[in-house]
Amino acid sequence: MTDWLEHTVQVEVEAPMDLVWGLWSDLEQMPRWMKWIDSVKVPEDNPEISVWKLSSNGLEFSWRSRILKQIPNQIIEWESIDGLPNRGAIRFYDRKTSSIVKMTIAYGIPGFLGKIMDNLFLGRIVESTVQADLERFKQYALKAKEQI
Repeated sequence: MTDWLEHTVQVEVEAPMDLVWGLWSDLEQMPRWMKWIDSVKVPEDNPEISVWKLSSNGLEFSWRSRILKQIPNQIIEWESIDGLPNRGAIRFYDRKTSSIVKMTIAYGIPGFLGKIMDNLFLGRIVESTVQADLERFKQYALKAKEQI
């Protein structure tokens, strides 16, 4: 039996929604700001599927994800279809002079082990890592904005 652990973080980016959406929705660029993601590949013949590779502290995981819902400038929702069990959504909120990017990620961990690990340390590590990734995205977006 798998328990799903979920975390939500957000960042405000002083950049227009079109730019923020354009950068984030290009999944293959994610390793530029998500340090724990080694690569993301989107097959040309099936853009609904993406192949992910995670690498951290000598551990490697891979999985395929399917886009469940995509509404431009609003949301990208996904779930893994094999490999590392995960699901989540990126929500975008247009504040006219800035954009809010809110990420919810959930991952599956076997039963009681997940609760113990989440309570002890895993939850804090995941949240701080994803928050740092969003902060890197913010800097990436601000550099892209300067080049416009």
